[in-house]
Amino acid sequence: MSNLLNYTLRIADNAMILGQRMSQWCSNGPTLEEDIAMVNISLDLFGQANGFYEYASSVDGTKSADDFAFLRSEREYLNNLIVEQKNGHFGDTIVRNFLFDVYTVLFYTKLGKSKDEILSALGSKSLKEAKYHLRHSSNWLIRLGDGTQESKGKIQKSLNNIWMFTGNLFEMDVLDSEMASAGIGVDNIALKSDWDKKVNEILDKAKLSRPKDAYMQTGSKNGIHTEHLGHLLSEMQYLQRAHPNAKW
Repeated sequence: MSNLLNYTLRIADNAMILGQRMSQWCSNGPTLEEDIAMVNISLDLFGQANGFYEYASSVDGTKSADDFAFLRSEREYLNNLIVEQKNGHFGDTIVRNFLFDVYTVLFYTKLGKSKDEILSALGSKSLKEAKYHLRHSSNWLIRLGDGTQESKGKIQKSLNNIWMFTGNLFEMDVLDSEMASAGIGVDNIALKSDWDKKVNEILDKAKLSRPKDAYMQTGSKNGIHTEHLGHLLSEMQYLQRAHPNAKW
């Protein structure tokens, strides 16, 4: 599997898995308006995933975008660990998305400057949606953190629990380093200082305490995931596996 294919799949998988998580809020949102907003976010993410999977398909030459999305096993997925975490309550989802949204805005900004014209175009297109997603999660984080004692306590606990997955966002393996050196990929480590700055800014407005950088979960770049991904994939891939090549 080529470096370009693997790298593209990592980006696609992040969008696909988070999109699937957000789709699970359909009809379960705290208000009708918020229900619609979260489903729209999932549709944005599915659109992003499709773009990157289509490019991966053209690079591979043997598999379709649907093959990559629905016919791979858990160990073949390369998404960051944070996006596969369960929705939990509304505050859990907001914290998970906020921490990842800050990263994606920075990531797509840099990817938009890639020497690979297609990755550059996909990154620039995705950035517009990522900025909206960040506004959404930031506004809710501030609202809940600076709200009642109950909402503040719940979302602080969410932040404490999910923080361990943030270190995974800034890891660089051989593939990342080679793609960044070639001017095609993004140097994730270089994003960390700007991520810290933005996260600290919003947490300050939300009157929330930033957790300490202690133990961090890792392994996604080698296909090692938390127990949640397998359950999510069994649901997401059921129809395609039960009825291969089905047509609407």
